[in-house]
Amino acid sequence: MRVSRRGDVDPFIVMDVMEAARAAEAEGRRIIHMEVGQPGTPAPAGARAAVARAMEEGSLGYTVALGLPELRQRITALYADWYGVELDPARVVVTAGASGAFLLAFSALFDAGDKVGLGLPCYPSYRQILKAMSLDAVGFRTSEANGYQPVPEDLPWNLQGLIVASPANPTGAMLDRGQIAALVAAAEARGAAFISDEIYHGIDYDKRAVTALEVTDDVFVINSFSKYFSMTGWRLGWMVVPPSHVRTVERLAQNMFICPTHASQVAALAAMECDEECKANLAVYAKNRQLMLEGLPKAGFTRIAPPDGAFYVYADVSDMTDDSLAFARRILDEAGVAVTPGLDFDPEQGHRYLRFSYARATDDIAEGLERLAAFTKAG
Repeated sequence: MRVSRRGDVDPFIVMDVMEAARAAEAEGRRIIHMEVGQPGTPAPAGARAAVARAMEEGSLGYTVALGLPELRQRITALYADWYGVELDPARVVVTAGASGAFLLAFSALFDAGDKVGLGLPCYPSYRQILKAMSLDAVGFRTSEANGYQPVPEDLPWNLQGLIVASPANPTGAMLDRGQIAALVAAAEARGAAFISDEIYHGIDYDKRAVTALEVTDDVFVINSFSKYFSMTGWRLGWMVVPPSHVRTVERLAQNMFICPTHASQVAALAAMECDEECKANLAVYAKNRQLMLEGLPKAGFTRIAPPDGAFYVYADVSDMTDDSLAFARRILDEAGVAVTPGLDFDPEQGHRYLRFSYARATDDIAEGLERLAAFTKAG
């Protein structure tokens, strides 16, 4: 049977790490999970209760392709509340996770062979989804001095698109309004579409995240219920698109997905009213962040930058290894701590980085730091 070149994508390494950790747990070992960006908490109680009621009361069949109208309306209320941005709900598209949103955005904006810029390090699935769609992912170098976030001077000229994430994965670094505006202008000068990945919004510490919609309406904004609302397994996200692109995205969504999962939409609508529970989760992340910033240097991981948002620390471990993949495996095997090699996020320089997630329970984070310290002390 034939195999397409488009299917020749790299593995999502963090998922391989998860599988190795699962196998170790199946053998009876206790593993501390610092690899995956998944909240340790379930969907909010109100969301779970709403789905239970809906299962008893209705069929949970197809919804319209763009999502439940009441959920799209509620998302616009979030933008008014969080950012002071007024949106027409017609511009909101509910999607099958942020991953579904990327598929729709790339399909609506780009033709085969188009070049889409990505500042390295970045979320690895950008590159792989682009490749699977016969698009050219153009990785360009960012600097530690700029928090590994792109600045206009970093951007190649021959681009048809630019993806920017704030807070970023794997670094947690955020962009302020001026920085986003400068990148939007740089993209416009190149005739490139601007895609803003905002899935970690709501998880910030010393300053609030800025949405690209505060700068321009000529942007695709992608968000998700996975992180702030603790709904990873429910696979639900959303996009805000320019009015000119709504019908294009709708036609694509009808054919690619029919509609987002009805049960997940019911849960998401209720989750948006569970602010107290979500803020309690944020307080846990803030406590964990402080533990990481204190504990990682004590464990020998000294080359880190405090994350502005999300729940990751990206550490330069070049003084310990030049093979982050093998090093992460050693940490799992010898310390029982699952961490993610930087190669996932940067195929060029990721061999000297690790990403640590602090999304789980505080007791787990504390134990993981103790294990890491014992590992590095043992050599």
